[in-house]
Amino acid sequence: MAEHTRSSITIDATPAEVMAVIADFGRYPEWTGEVREAEVLGTDGRGRAEQVRLLLDAGAIKDEHTLAYTWSDTDEVSWSLVKSQMLRSLDGSYRLVPVDGGTHTEVTYQLTVDVKIPMLGTIKRKAEKVIIERALDGLKKRVESGEATAG
Repeated sequence: MAEHTRSSITIDATPAEVMAVIADFGRYPEWTGEVREAEVLGTDGRGRAEQVRLLLDAGAIKDEHTLAYTWSDTDEVSWSLVKSQMLRSLDGSYRLVPVDGGTHTEVTYQLTVDVKIPMLGTIKRKAEKVIIERALDGLKKRVESGEATAG
């Protein structure tokens, strides 16, 4: 069984406000460090992304991959890899839990990455941790800036 990396952060916003930012893939290049392009390739009956193409540039690592998304009501979204140049698998999720009477949200990000090139497990876990920390910090800044609802 593959190991995963997980981390949480509390954001000063409702779960709906946080999920609105997570679901707005077209604006990812504005607040995520590595995503240069994001294109929704297909949506479900509720207009939520089912497949998204992402062009990443993280310095030494450049990749284009497609992810399939599964939405669980309004409090969780998970994804898995459809295709990639560098990755064998990429499974992750955001889980949102209201705190402080629903005025804040605890966001838990879980990620499992497997690359096509050989890599030590400890190095892979460290990379996952960096990805998660950057994503959670960027999400928190974006949601709390108020720019999230400007679109």
